[in-house]
Amino acid sequence: MARIENRIRRLRFDAGEMTQKDLADRVGVTRQTILAIENGKYFPTLDLAFRIARAFGVPLDEVFTFHDD
Repeated sequence: MARIENRIRRLRFDAGEMTQKDLADRVGVTRQTILAIENGKYFPTLDLAFRIARAFGVPLDEVFTFHDD
């Protein structure tokens, strides 16, 4: 079964403890969407995934990791 992990919480912390709301505002979604993505309850569209990576100034694969078990 494939799964996607993310490092959003760690990246927010490393970015000066950015809040979920701050990130949500930067990428154009709600805080609840960021919360759901962080908790693995929702997987972002490719467009949103790239916007999140860009908000942190890192490549996409530093935010999301795909595991094909």
